[in-house]
Order: sequence, then C-alpha cells, then structure tokens
Amino acid sequence: MGPLPTASRWYSSLDNDGMPIAHGGDTSDLRRWWDRFNDPALSRLLAAAQKESASVAAAKAHIEQARASLIVSNASALPSLDVNAGITQSGINISNLNVGGQSLTIPPIDITMYKVGVQSSWEVDLFGGLARQSEASQSQLESSTASWHAARVAVAATVADAYVAYRACEVQVKLVAADAESLENSARLLGVIGDAGFRPQADVALIKASSADGKRNLQEQQTQCERSIKGLVAISGLREGEVRQLLTGTTERVAQLPDPLPFNIDAMPARVLLQRPDIAAAERDVAEASATIGVERAKQFPKLSLTGNVSRMLANLDLNVISVMGIGLQTWSVGPSLTLPLFDAGKRVANTRAAQAQYESALANFRAKVRTAAKEVEEALLRLDSAGKRLPQARLAADEYQKNFQAMQELYQVGLGSLIDAESARRSALSAQVIVAKLEQERVGAWIALYRAAGGSWEDSASAAKPKTDASRVQ
Repeated sequence: MGPLPTASRWYSSLDNDGMPIAHGGDTSDLRRWWDRFNDPALSRLLAAAQKESASVAAAKAHIEQARASLIVSNASALPSLDVNAGITQSGINISNLNVGGQSLTIPPIDITMYKVGVQSSWEVDLFGGLARQSEASQSQLESSTASWHAARVAVAATVADAYVAYRACEVQVKLVAADAESLENSARLLGVIGDAGFRPQADVALIKASSADGKRNLQEQQTQCERSIKGLVAISGLREGEVRQLLTGTTERVAQLPDPLPFNIDAMPARVLLQRPDIAAAERDVAEASATIGVERAKQFPKLSLTGNVSRMLANLDLNVISVMGIGLQTWSVGPSLTLPLFDAGKRVANTRAAQAQYESALANFRAKVRTAAKEVEEALLRLDSAGKRLPQARLAADEYQKNFQAMQELYQVGLGSLIDAESARRSALSAQVIVAKLEQERVGAWIALYRAAGGSWEDSASAAKPKTDASRVQ
C-alpha cells in the first residue's frame, strides 16, 4: 500500500526559523497519561465512563464477532470429522400370497436397524481461497481490536473535556461570586450614604443595578456548572451524589484546572500517525478488502474435496415365529470430488469486481483518515501554541485592568471620579479575568486534543489483559 500520505514534518510545530519546537518528554508518555494528572476524581470518572460507554461496548462486541469469524475461517481449511448414529424400525406385511393355487399367509416381519458411522471431508485449498479467507478474518479481528482502542481513547478525551469544562466553570463562578459580593457590599454602603444625602440617587441606582447584574451573572454561571455535572453523570453512569462527592471531596481540586504533563510530538508525521488506533483500523480494513479479492477469485476455479466414511450396521428381524438377531453389515467409501464452475451468468466475476471496488473504497477511506488525522494534529499543535502565546498577554491585561479598577474606585471614594467610570473599570477587570480562565481551559483542552490526535492510549488495570494487535503494519 506504500508509505503514509503525509508531509515530511509538522508545520504547526515549527518556530519562525523552521526548527521543530521541543515540547519536552517523549511519545511514550502518552501511555497512562491520565494517571499523571494525579487527580482521583478525573481517574474515577474516566474508569466509570469506560465501563458504561455504549461505543466501547459495541466495539468490544465486534471483537468477539471477528474472533468467532476467524475461528470459522481457520476451521474451513482443516478436515472435518462427524459421527452419526441412528435407529430405524420398519415392517413388512405380505398378504394374498398365492403359491401353486394356494393362498398363504405370512406373518408380519419387523426390522430394527442400528447404524453408527464416521464421516470425514476436507477441501483442498488449490487456489488459496481458504487461506485468503483466513487472512481476511485475521485483518477483521485486528481492525476491530484497533477500533476498540480508538473508542476508549475517544471516551477518555470526551470525559476529560467535560471535567475540564466543569473545573473552568468553577473558576468562573469563583470570580463572578467575588464580584457579586463586592457589588452587593458597595450597593449597601452607597445606599446608606445616598439616603443621608452625601451621594446622588443616580449613583445609588447605578450601583444597585450593577449588583443585580452581578447576582444574575452568578446565577447563570452556577446553572452552567450544574448542567456540567449532569453531563458528567450521563457520561460516567455514576450516581449524581457520587459525582458531586468526587468533584467536591478534594478541597484543593475545587476551582482548579488539571495541569497536563507535556509530551513530545515527533517531527515525522507518519511515525506519529501510526500510533493512532483509527488509522490502524483503517489500514487493516484495506488488508481485509485485499484478501477478500483473493477469496472471490478462487471461487472462479475448480474446487477439490476429499470425502470418506465408515459405517457399521446391525439389523434385528422379528418374524414372529423366529427372531434373527445381530445381522451385521460394514461399509466404507473414500474418494475425491471435483467441482468445475461452468455457467453462473457472470456471478463470480461480478463478485470479484465488487470486492475490487470495496478494496478501492477502503484504500480511499484509509488515505482520507490519514489526512484528517494529520489535520487534527496540526490543529491541536496550533491551538496549543496559540494559547501558550496569548495566555501571558491575557494575564498581563487582567493585572493591569485590576489596577485600573482599583485606581478608579479609590478616585470615586474620595470624590474625584465618577461611579460610571469605576463600574466600567470593574466590568473590564472581570472580563479580563474570565478571559484568562477561558484561555487556561483552552490550553488544557489543546493538550487533550493533541493527546487524542497523536494516538494516545487509555490504560488501566482491566485493559492490561485485553488482546493487543500489531495493526500498524502497512502492506
């Protein structure tokens, strides 16, 4: 099938001088990457989701189906041996027997027949059809196993994204709650001062409106967090009470985003993409389609089979007057059988052409998946680089906006500034802090996307015993 249709390097992982950017670590760090978060809540959610995921369960069922198909294919190339046994009873009635003008009456004859036999057959694989069928089934098993790993990686990434989204929501709730509390205190204090006539009623109305907006924003953000919890419950299959306990049980994790460990992305795209289980599955699909062509072609040629059987029969005859017991008979036969395809109205040729078309389709799908995978890695690298460059600037802006707000608030408190300017500075400071929180979430999400795009794995104690296949071969 040739080399992977990829570029010679990652464009998004190069600096301005065209040199690879070192992210630290090694691609082997993708193994058990989740454990390195050192986050019990995340680990528990990931493990639970693996057990409850319908896509993972379906992929696992496909593995069992493919394994059964492989057993059937392998058995077809070996001789079969069957034992048959049977008992039959029959009777003979002879009436109106005329011998020499005299009518004779013969009693009914009862016959009991016992038969035991051994039969064997073997199809000689003259043109390799059975071998190619076995090869196709093996490729199907490897594809199903790779798809199972791909489903587990996808579930892990989805759960991690949902978990990060919830933690980011907690961070924003913390920011909005602090702002709402400050606004409420300011509204209470300014209301007292305004009632005493030391501040205009316009300022009192403005600060009360700002306080109401703060409470509304807080309620809206808390609702968003509640929705995130519902999503985690649905993904993990855990009870809501257990999910809430996981999220709030470790105080130091509340309103804290997980900090992923960096890992290296090799400068050679083909080497990275071969780690992806979906690419491995697509490559095995191509191999299966190729083997199926051989299976269909073999059907156009003669088929040779060898068959043989050995049988032993015992018969008991009951003539009413006398019984004859244990009349024995032994038979055997062996010989070849040759089937020549003569006329099928083009059916076998059409099936071969259909298999060839399926191969072309699988090959096109493989190449498309490689291009998509390369795009996903490039996009993840770009997101990671962009978030890393914007985050320091966003933090600097948040610090300066906070200083501006504090200065405007102090001016207003001493009567040298307006409340409108102070509230505008407050909103700017809060918006800047929220932007920092979203960028931090984006950075973590970019690492998760890069992990998934680079062919990361999902490993736990249960998966260690699962079947693994070398599906990265390119034939």
